[in-house]
Amino acid sequence: MQGVYRVAQIRAAEERLMAQLPDGALMARASTALAGVCARQLRLRTGRLYGSSAVLLVGSGNNGADALFAGAILAGRGVRVQAALLDPPRTHAAGLAALISAGGRIVTTSAASAVRATDLVVDGILGIGGRGALRPEAAELVAAITDALVVAVDIPSGVDADSGVVEGASVPADLTVTFGGLKAGLVTGAGAARSGQVRLVDIGLELPEPDVQVLEERDVASLLRQPSETDDKYTRGVVGVIAGSAQYSGAGLLATGSARRGGAGMVRYLGTAPEQIRAHYPDVVVHDATAPGDVRVQAWVIGPGIGTDAAAGRLLAQTLATDVPVLVDADAITLLAEQKQLLAERRAPTLLTPHDREFERIAGPVSGDRLESARRAARELNVTLLLKGDATVVAAPDGTAFVNTTGTPWLGTAGSGDVLSGLIGSILATGIEAALAAATGAYLHGVAGQLAGADGNPDATDVLNRLPLAVASVRR
Repeated sequence: MQGVYRVAQIRAAEERLMAQLPDGALMARASTALAGVCARQLRLRTGRLYGSSAVLLVGSGNNGADALFAGAILAGRGVRVQAALLDPPRTHAAGLAALISAGGRIVTTSAASAVRATDLVVDGILGIGGRGALRPEAAELVAAITDALVVAVDIPSGVDADSGVVEGASVPADLTVTFGGLKAGLVTGAGAARSGQVRLVDIGLELPEPDVQVLEERDVASLLRQPSETDDKYTRGVVGVIAGSAQYSGAGLLATGSARRGGAGMVRYLGTAPEQIRAHYPDVVVHDATAPGDVRVQAWVIGPGIGTDAAAGRLLAQTLATDVPVLVDADAITLLAEQKQLLAERRAPTLLTPHDREFERIAGPVSGDRLESARRAARELNVTLLLKGDATVVAAPDGTAFVNTTGTPWLGTAGSGDVLSGLIGSILATGIEAALAAATGAYLHGVAGQLAGADGNPDATDVLNRLPLAVASVRR
């Protein structure tokens, strides 16, 4: 897992390390790594390093200095490097001297023309302490970028490093080289979309144990329970699905279908679309006219397509009265918003999986800081909460959180959330605690969405059908 940190945590770790190192040593580590990444990108883009071109957008802080020192290294290797200084009196003097000494030059006029004509733009305008949108001069240069590859130093300028909030003009990076630890703004909110591919460089920081993490492929592989020779369908976990209705039978099919692929040994269905389930999934045990408390499962999924009438409300109350983990999604979240007292009576874990509008019904508006919004709601409702989005956030009541980085716009299709719910419910039934089950499911759902998207314009059934391949690819 990769830890995700706030600016204050990174700053404190930097200060401790700088007190132990010679002056400039930490900056040298960062700028050398940055130059190496830029050199590789130039070779990939142009097929050469010598004779390629780069423009540095240089602010007054340490990010600007990192860009200058990296530019000096590139210039020494034959790259035509130009620097556009956005605050000349406060430009890092040693970095500027190094660049000029290596053969780089300062752009004094027509900086926008230089940006339009270059192979690579290095964003060193603002650092992790920057707040708000870019100033007009910087915004004008960024707007001039056309075909150049954009590499951001530590965080794209105009992105709030703590929250991912983007208030106006900002840098659209193709790749961000970040130092020491992932910043929350790189993986959450609008900042995740502005950061492009994120490359983490270890510069020797000693950081605290993180309370926000990103699952990596090897983590997901280790969390997926492999059956042993002593397992049977019951010991592998049984998941119950309450989804679908006469009007929305598709939701029941999608949620049940994905529950079959999440690792549980058996799926039980209790809902109002039994005939469709029997017809499509002969291995699913269908229960007619039965209360949830009378069905033996290790976890319940309730909500997709069940409707919001009184009968659905009673079914939700009965499900939440059981003593097993319950995943609440879609219509059940709408119902729960009017019956929050049901949560207070719960002793087993409860997992809510809202999109933004459902979140607003039960916990108020989602702020620009999506991570904090999810953590606040999880704490106040005493639930584990998965806030859907391109960078899905999972938050536990104790403040522990996960951010998923496999999301894709291809998942923005009707029924995709039903697939996610069934998948997570099945993982939950295998015995994984709620937050990890949610993060694992979000990761696999994202991989399945990527695989489905590679073949065209996918629908939710395409995502469902790619789940086995997603699981197999992670396990390999």
